[in-house]
Amino acid sequence: MKDPNIKIVDYGVGNVYSVLNAINYLGYKNVQITSVEDEILTTDCLILPGVGAFKACIDNLHSSKLIDVLTHAVIDIRKPILGICVGMQLMADSSEENGKHSGLGWIPGKVIKIPNNLNHPVPHVGWNNLIGVDENSPLFTRSKASPHFYFDHSYVYSCDEKYITSTFDYNGKHISSISRGNIHGVQFHPEKSSLNGLRLFRSFFSSF
Repeated sequence: MKDPNIKIVDYGVGNVYSVLNAINYLGYKNVQITSVEDEILTTDCLILPGVGAFKACIDNLHSSKLIDVLTHAVIDIRKPILGICVGMQLMADSSEENGKHSGLGWIPGKVIKIPNNLNHPVPHVGWNNLIGVDENSPLFTRSKASPHFYFDHSYVYSCDEKYITSTFDYNGKHISSISRGNIHGVQFHPEKSSLNGLRLFRSFFSSF
């Protein structure tokens, strides 16, 4: 699809305009920020950004009445979706951030805290190279070897190996990206990751 219809989900959190600016920079014309049901259900693909705490994000999805709409679009209609940072974490069954909270349950797993020590302070903020990148993943078809991306987080996804498409090392190996069919997520911020982030967006939008 040469110029897909792209919708960035607006649920009151997240750096939606940074994502919008990065995608616009690539020259895509049909990209909008939205929380409108019909637009979510008829688009070609979705971006689910996220910044801040898991509970605030999942609560905002509930209060925005978007959970059923998104689940229908992603699970029933099988719209391609990319979750970014907390947007990826929301896809888990649960998170232990500040208590236990239920997630969307789209990719079985849970969100856990990164181990902390003097050499690896939490939150983890900065650049890391990815390890074991799945070159067949729709997110990485245009990536160079061991691409580096910008991270800003204290919690990580934990799930079955079959869903993992890359990892990173920060006081141990952690998941940096996941996929399950049409559902994809990245722990890092492609919109803040310069050329590698732009390559990832281009790979994703060229995959359907």
